[in-house]
Amino acid sequence: MASPAPAPSTPNPETAALEACLNELRDAGSGRTLLELGWIRRVRRREQRAIFELALPRFAASQQQRIVEAARAALLGHDGIEDVQIELAAAQTPPSSGPIGGAGHGTGGHGQVPERQPIPGVQRVIAVSSGKGGVGKSTVAVNLACALAARGLRVGLLDADIYGPNAPTMLGVADRTPEVRGSGNEQVLSPIETCGIAMVSMGLLIQENQPVIWRGPMLNGIIRQFLYQVDWGERDVLVVDLPPGTGDAQLSLAQAVPMAGAVIVTTPQKVSLQDARRGLAMFLQMGVPVLGVIENMSAFIPPDAPDRRYELFGSGGGAQLAEEAGVPLLAQLPLEMPVRTGGDGGQPVVLGAPTSLSARAFLELADRLDALTGAVPAAGRA
Repeated sequence: MASPAPAPSTPNPETAALEACLNELRDAGSGRTLLELGWIRRVRRREQRAIFELALPRFAASQQQRIVEAARAALLGHDGIEDVQIELAAAQTPPSSGPIGGAGHGTGGHGQVPERQPIPGVQRVIAVSSGKGGVGKSTVAVNLACALAARGLRVGLLDADIYGPNAPTMLGVADRTPEVRGSGNEQVLSPIETCGIAMVSMGLLIQENQPVIWRGPMLNGIIRQFLYQVDWGERDVLVVDLPPGTGDAQLSLAQAVPMAGAVIVTTPQKVSLQDARRGLAMFLQMGVPVLGVIENMSAFIPPDAPDRRYELFGSGGGAQLAEEAGVPLLAQLPLEMPVRTGGDGGQPVVLGAPTSLSARAFLELADRLDALTGAVPAAGRA
């Protein structure tokens, strides 16, 4: 359980005077004052010392040095203040949905929360996330998108794993280049149509072995372009394959666009669960619904003995995580050879081996998420 917020100090003229010194300090992104955002709080004076708490959310950590220096200078300029004491504290409010360029910000209990910007023509956005790499998150995202399309939905897939884009290979389109129209802010990219879905990925825009060496702002920019400068057309669902962890890509998506929710992919083993808990908690803190947990690689099914199951990574982990978080266990996906061969060969198992246990599990998962998110069916869907 989170610790209760510290009680604010009793307002007095001296506190008001110190706050007035700090009132010109603003967030570089949104332009809002740090007092309004709640990033500076509990301002008070003890003799010749000014004291305040600095509670920056994670995404604003890069501004800390600038804010500290500016706050010290402002307070030392106040009559009688000879020292400034800054107490670092945890941010108590989740970041809201400001524009990517402004990094989006929590309100600290003040002001109006900016609204997220929907993607024109897109009915629902579902994020596929994981706490750590290697759990099959991209495999889940690609096959989920194909399964939703197989159920008659108009589906887009956004590969937001900028540093490790795998969707083009898994869909067999790594050699294709999307059409780009216009220039600058008016540039529009046409997604690649394949396997019944429309897909964009950084992997379509760079050479096969070219690394992406970008800091956060550049990553935020390309994700925003993939959201709003792609000709998605009319889509019932946009599946977003996020990179592992709780970094800039997750923050950018959660702040920019309203989401139907996120699903958390994990394997049953303990180390995977530890990281999955962090990823799940991040979405909850950011006000994004967690639709449920997907346990991948729940058991290995050998091709020569389809009636046998080997729990290579343990058992019960996905159910445990779902129970702890109070969310559904959406699926327990088996580990079968066609999943790997289909991913390597550019034909997802949902399409390449439609009668396999894995394909059937993905189709059932698609049905559950369709029902949970209320995705609007395509015209003429049976």
